[in-house]
Amino acid sequence: MIDQELLDILVCPQCKGPLEYQRENQELICRADKLAYPIRDDIPVMLIDEARRLDSE
Repeated sequence: MIDQELLDILVCPQCKGPLEYQRENQELICRADKLAYPIRDDIPVMLIDEARRLDSE
């Protein structure tokens, strides 16, 4: 489980926009850039190269 204080300060590294936490997928979603940043071992991986594109959503 990710700490709420951490979620409040994290932004998308590409556009600096807000992120949406999706617990079921363990991802942080940037709707503006259509990117999903993975969370591995309760640590957000905030690397653009590691993000999954949300083309189909």
